[in-house]
Amino acid sequence: MLELRPFNSLGGAHHGWLDAHHHFSFAEYHDPDRMNWGNLRVWNDDVIAPGTGFPQHPHRDMEIITYVREGAITHQDNLGNKGRTEAGDVQVMSAGTGIAHSEYNLEATETRIFQIWIIPNESGLAPSWGAKPFPKGQREGFVTLASGKSGDDQSLRIRADARLVAANLKAGESAEYRLDNGRRAYLVPATGVIEINGLRAQARDGVAVADEQVLRVTAIEDSEIVLVDLA
Repeated sequence: MLELRPFNSLGGAHHGWLDAHHHFSFAEYHDPDRMNWGNLRVWNDDVIAPGTGFPQHPHRDMEIITYVREGAITHQDNLGNKGRTEAGDVQVMSAGTGIAHSEYNLEATETRIFQIWIIPNESGLAPSWGAKPFPKGQREGFVTLASGKSGDDQSLRIRADARLVAANLKAGESAEYRLDNGRRAYLVPATGVIEINGLRAQARDGVAVADEQVLRVTAIEDSEIVLVDLA
């Protein structure tokens, strides 16, 4: 089963400095049919104006992944972590018992991110933060970026039964991703146009996946694809 969620059907709000679109209920946007997808709770598509960002605010008991599509995001938290994560790279924050952080676009151009929240396997653990580069030009097929599954030792670690993968495909290229029985997925092309098992999706559309074992993604245009494999 593939369910297309067109970009123009997403919730969202424009705050001047932030143009936000929500694949799932978030903040002022509420849709009882889009509360979560398995243990995926939030997928926000944010465009952040230069020199602006999110001032310090708290989180707890959530695995928060930031995938930078364009520009860069600069992180600082009350644990003393600081870092700048640029396009193609990923940062992960395990909020655990509580963490307060800020995220700013200190660049001269817009920064575009996907922020993805996944419900952790266990609550009340110590908070942490980390980031890692994943150059887009070095990806062959789907590359694992963050994972809570065994064997994914080269990725950032999250404390959830989930895996974040991404692929960069030239027009006409294809890549396959296999789901174990009973698993779900949520996929968004950050750029381009794709077909996934025959369903066409445009840039920034969402595709909710259930009861599929093999996902074959073909790029109609040069495309950047982000996918979460979920419980």
